[in-house]
Amino acid sequence: ALNNFFRTENILQLRELALKEVAFRVEKKVETEMVTGEKAIHPDRFMVCISSNETTPRHLIRRTARLASRYDTNFYALYVQTPAESPDRINLTSQRHLLNHFKLVTELGGELIQESSPDVMGTILKVCREKQITTVCIGQPALKFISTVMNIPRYRKFLRSLSDMGVKLTIFPV
Repeated sequence: ALNNFFRTENILQLRELALKEVAFRVEKKVETEMVTGEKAIHPDRFMVCISSNETTPRHLIRRTARLASRYDTNFYALYVQTPAESPDRINLTSQRHLLNHFKLVTELGGELIQESSPDVMGTILKVCREKQITTVCIGQPALKFISTVMNIPRYRKFLRSLSDMGVKLTIFPV
């Protein structure tokens, strides 16, 4: 099975990707040192919003960590514990997934933020203000027609608030 993997064209593609990544990092380092002599004055601050879902948060955490690494900055991971996921109501499987996500955040150099609130969008906005977040990363929402139609005004208000604060929203496909 590995005979097809170690073909010359695959190795050349991997080498090219590695060289591009190194060149990008060197270029960013030179830019920030030339501009300020130290770190950038207003560095980008990334925050990924995670849930107790099994697979989606892992992908989001990894992608946000790579993004933060490209901009030579740290990232935050926000988990908002709703009443439905309170310690006495959340099932053991979901707890295990959450613990694994929390561990991954710290392994990749991120800072975990845990909040308890029934208002997820309001909590995201509050943390963005407190931590001066510049980019919020989320997964593509699973939309159900009825709940989506009922929540359109709340989503619009949320997006307008992010925009007013100058926070970019990045939605990763999952």
